Amino acid sequence: MNQPPDNLARTVMRDPVHILAFGFGTGLAPFAPGTFGSLVGVLLFWLTMDFGLYVQLGVALAAVLAGIWICGESARRIGVHDHNGIVWDEIVGMYVTLMVAPATALGWVVAFVLFRFLDIVKPWPIRDVDHRLGGGVGIMLDDLIAALYAAILLGLYRWFMI
Repeated sequence: MNQPPDNLARTVMRDPVHILAFGFGTGLAPFAPGTFGSLVGVLLFWLTMDFGLYVQLGVALAAVLAGIWICGESARRIGVHDHNGIVWDEIVGMYVTLMVAPATALGWVVAFVLFRFLDIVKPWPIRDVDHRLGGGVGIMLDDLIAALYAAILLGLYRWFMI
């Protein structure tokens, strides 16, 4: 497998595909790039929260479909499958998670912590998907499953808190 370019930041910031895949530069963070990328997902959700569920579903679907190509193409160009700096999948996963989170500061914090925890720990079948599927589908799908798990836990949280 190819190694990433020596000057990854220069490569990323000169290519629109990498700019998107690396979350507008957040994926270049020296530590926890997925966490920084997830913050972009929070910002994106905040910008669309007043548009209603149907618009949010459209944004999520478009981001997932675009992400399959963006993440796969960025990984191909760099030569590293699911490079840690590719955070478009975290952006989308966080966005999807927030769609079911309570619309409170605590709800968003719980959603953020749950999604990040599940994305890092990768319980079954997330780890298997992450290792077995290649390309953009594999990069995106593990984070979407983490978002699904977080959404289920948030649903239980909401049900018990009522």
